[in-house]
Amino acid sequence: MTPVNILLVDDQPAKLLSYEVVLQELGENLIKAQSGREALEHLLRNEIAVILVDVCMPEQDGFELVSMIREHPRYQHTAIIFVSAVMMAEPDRLRGYAAGAVDYVSVPIVPDVLRAKVRVFADLYRKTRELERLNAQLEDRVRERTAELEASSTQLRQLNEELEQRIEQRTREREDALAQLFEAQKLDTIGQLTGGVAHDFNNLLMAVLGSLNLLKKRLPADEKSERLVANAIQAAERGAALTQRLLAFARRQELKPQAVDFLQLFDNIQDLLGKALGPGVEISKQIPPTIPPLMVDSNQLELALLNLFVNARDAMAGGGTITISASEDGALRPSQLASGRYVRIGVSDTGEGMDAATAARAAEPFFTTKGLGKGTGLGLSMVHGLAAQSGGILELSSVKGKGTTVFLWLPVAETPVALEPTVQIAPQEVSSPASNALSVLVVDDDALVSMGTAAMLEDLGHVATEVSSAAQALQILGSGGHVDLVITDHAMPGMTGAELARSIFSSFPGLPVILASGYAELPEDHGLADMLRMTKPFTQEQLHAALQRATGDRASAA
Repeated sequence: MTPVNILLVDDQPAKLLSYEVVLQELGENLIKAQSGREALEHLLRNEIAVILVDVCMPEQDGFELVSMIREHPRYQHTAIIFVSAVMMAEPDRLRGYAAGAVDYVSVPIVPDVLRAKVRVFADLYRKTRELERLNAQLEDRVRERTAELEASSTQLRQLNEELEQRIEQRTREREDALAQLFEAQKLDTIGQLTGGVAHDFNNLLMAVLGSLNLLKKRLPADEKSERLVANAIQAAERGAALTQRLLAFARRQELKPQAVDFLQLFDNIQDLLGKALGPGVEISKQIPPTIPPLMVDSNQLELALLNLFVNARDAMAGGGTITISASEDGALRPSQLASGRYVRIGVSDTGEGMDAATAARAAEPFFTTKGLGKGTGLGLSMVHGLAAQSGGILELSSVKGKGTTVFLWLPVAETPVALEPTVQIAPQEVSSPASNALSVLVVDDDALVSMGTAAMLEDLGHVATEVSSAAQALQILGSGGHVDLVITDHAMPGMTGAELARSIFSSFPGLPVILASGYAELPEDHGLADMLRMTKPFTQEQLHAALQRATGDRASAA
């Protein structure tokens, strides 16, 4: 009699040992698991005949685990027995049967009863497998007889066509799974990085653009100076467009490969990467200007680089250097790549590195060495998937205590890089008579943004008062100072701009508020759905238009 596998699931090692002692007389293979996750790993690797599950476990109780097991097609009919010292009332039993259990065993366990129940289901499993084997043998005999009768080439071609259809179906299923993995990674990365990075980056661009536009109006008539200022404004606006592209990544669902100049791409996102990495991390660039163009989706490549750089930063607890390199060397090309030209992009860190076992699993989905809540384990998997779908591969080299290098092999584009047309920014003038001025309270914790906004308001003929927190704004309003309008940032420590707006609408009804933000998920309740908003970086023209919407004729007359 061939032994079958019996899975024992309990978070207490002593109870697992007692089950093993009681059931070892059956002569079956006993597999132990101390958590739901470990149990699912055993189920995916082995054929299990009977599952013994403790109801009360800390991370995932038995009911949830059994429900997940039943969702797997292979284990929809596997015998599952609940073991419990509590939750033995009739409603609990009904819940267990509804989840998929076939029997209950109460604690303290009666060894003979437990052995008898497990023996019954193990024998039933063996008999079921034997019946399936006999059925398979019978089907084999029928097929053999049919094959002898179906000797014509037409019938053989039909069988081949059916096989090809199955292969195509499995290929489509794999592509769908990869697409879902990419989408999950994009949402995770955007959620963790974009909020803080885009907000701070747009604050910087807000200060730059506001100051440049005011400076442009004050410059004497000089063609060279105007051209330099216009060039700086155009560069800042391209930075704002880059941030908007980053925010739009989560809504893209397919790759759009095209010829990409990698040196130019990295130059465009280097400042963004530096902001995401924070202080203490230095970026070393080793990209030759002669590197050929890549055939890849540029947006996805930028996202992949963000993932690699953030992973490298997290591996360097005390800071360090991240080196980005690119080269074309056919002698180093891995054997699994198809023939052709490839560029090898490397991202190296000076962190703690990984041992061989960790490095072997690093690209597995949902595998992470970060603490609970600090990572999903999808970053490197997304980069691996991008490389594979783009016709390349991902390689990882790591030495414990010396750092890690991730190599991304991508094909060389056969077509040249299309040049982006230069965008000409038409200058716009805003009239700024100094009559009927508004008293505007500017609330922003970033002094550069606050000063730039106040300067644009004063240039429009209004009076601006700057404060760095919502508490200071409420103090000024509560002291009886005259304020016609409040312009507030959203993401501020202590009290956010949305919370400040709610307080103003409650205590000072009729006082208009404009909410400005570089990036934030703004609430849509408590009367804020129709609130005036501006997206940073905003221009003086957009500020003037917002003032008109908020105060009507007074802003126009000012």
